[in-house]
Amino acid sequence: MEPVLSRNFDLPRPPDLAQYRARGGYRALAAALEQKPEDLIDQIGQTALCGYGGAGFPLARKWSAVAADAPRPHYMVINLDETEPGSFKDRQLLYRDPHQIVEAILVGGYIQGADRAFVFVRGEYAEGAQGLQRAVDEARAADLVGSKVLGSGYSLDIDVHLSAGRYICGEETALLNALEGRRANPRAKPPFPFVKGLWDRPTLVNNVETVCQVPGIVLEGPDWFKAQGINGGQGSKLYTVCGPVKNPGFWELPMGTTARELIYEHAGGLLDGRELTAFLPGGASTAFLLPEHVDAPMHFDAVAKLRSRFGTCGIIVLDDATCPLDFLISTNKFFVRESCGFCTPCRDGLPYVQDILEHIEAGRGKPGDRELLLELCGKIAPNSFCALAPGAVMPLESGLDLFADVIERHIDERGCPWQREPVREVL
Repeated sequence: MEPVLSRNFDLPRPPDLAQYRARGGYRALAAALEQKPEDLIDQIGQTALCGYGGAGFPLARKWSAVAADAPRPHYMVINLDETEPGSFKDRQLLYRDPHQIVEAILVGGYIQGADRAFVFVRGEYAEGAQGLQRAVDEARAADLVGSKVLGSGYSLDIDVHLSAGRYICGEETALLNALEGRRANPRAKPPFPFVKGLWDRPTLVNNVETVCQVPGIVLEGPDWFKAQGINGGQGSKLYTVCGPVKNPGFWELPMGTTARELIYEHAGGLLDGRELTAFLPGGASTAFLLPEHVDAPMHFDAVAKLRSRFGTCGIIVLDDATCPLDFLISTNKFFVRESCGFCTPCRDGLPYVQDILEHIEAGRGKPGDRELLLELCGKIAPNSFCALAPGAVMPLESGLDLFADVIERHIDERGCPWQREPVREVL
């Protein structure tokens, strides 16, 4: 497969405007301006392009949601917060090819009918945000951003906003509150952002990788996009793998690439002397898959059939040298810290879960603790205000099921077996 999103990643530095144009940049923008937005939405609708930020909502349906007579202005917001543990794909686009993001926003804004666009960047990506701002400034000086883009009747300005932090800012309505200068708490839905979003105006929020797929569809068409996928997938995908593997990293590959190829070929397999215990397929807020699932294609439908979520497809590997309970403690600790504290199930329930997990790990667990944890999971997830707590509960619930014998052994033996058994030395 010819690289699409990563086509400029071979350059030693991010391309400036001249380099980007020399490599075919902004051709998609010119092509889009020659077509009607509704025709372009129809082309996107012919593909299976969904949100690559985790939710997986069909893009064409989202971009068709704003009513024609909705009050102006309309806003476009790009979610580049990327604080999901195990995911670092969006970072590559930001640091390696910011003009690609600018062009994708311009194309997407034209299709949506947006009046202004905002890019919400994770606070730790400050250097990348500066590079994106330089790209926006270059494009503005060349009449690509601002009024009458490329001499057309289309106008769009782009603002780069650096987040003050917190995982909750990845939730779209909390992100909108943060953009408005308020505390990043999620909002009640309905109304949905496409009806009442940023400053109470219609707003569409999209992950940056999702939007960056659109220029290729505009230039090459839906059939080209669909043909890039394999094993039932469509298009390409920036996959990431991290954990105890020899070559952790990211790769642009056909959508539908198997977990086996990702872990054992591109990531080089597990560290010497170790074996795969399980893996999270879509970041830390997804359910575990087992070694028997490594031949599953990594795309939305295939992963859903295994009762997990494709999410961002940031694969996190768990090996036999790591205590599964310790792994659960580590992931849940992150969600406890990142809760915005807005609702009781998340604010109080997750710390209660953490306390029980740590007691079990320390040898103070009691019979029935695993059942109590499962009961808490069943109450926390459906009663919380946003998706943070359900995301935290998903790996926990699956781990409590898949590693039940490990947890019971912790309780029976009054401590962690992994702390008493020597771990094989890795050279």
